[in-house]
Amino acid sequence: MVRTEISLFMKNAPGELGKFADLLAGVGINIDALTIQDASAYVQELFKARGKSLKRIASAASYNSMRKDSAEFALIRVLVSDTDQAVDLLSQNDYVFDIMPVIALQLENKPGGLARIATQFGEEGININYVYGSASASDEKYLFVFSPEDIDLAAKIFK
Repeated sequence: MVRTEISLFMKNAPGELGKFADLLAGVGINIDALTIQDASAYVQELFKARGKSLKRIASAASYNSMRKDSAEFALIRVLVSDTDQAVDLLSQNDYVFDIMPVIALQLENKPGGLARIATQFGEEGININYVYGSASASDEKYLFVFSPEDIDLAAKIFK
């Protein structure tokens, strides 16, 4: 199923995640899945993905400065129960964010569930940019979020 993921940069400091989660909870928005990473890793991957073309735009010193500055922030990717309301709320509270479509699938919590889906992506020739999941009890389904390179093809396959 196609869902809308919110990606945002947040100051990497004590209490910031709590403020973010409290902001959503205050208006009844549930967090369905969440991943957090140091933003410097994201920036480094961005540089690697774009390759040498970036070097024509700015000096190496500029990039090193960006890497250092980005360590002060975390990159958060989140699926919520009401994306439109969350986007409005984040805008009103000056968060820097973006939205993008992802594939969110409920899988059985047993060995081989992820392997089956990941293999299917591969057999269809769809590369997965990143994936994260939510936890559940062993007798419940859990949610896995996939960011495929070809969202349109993935959406057709994983309805």
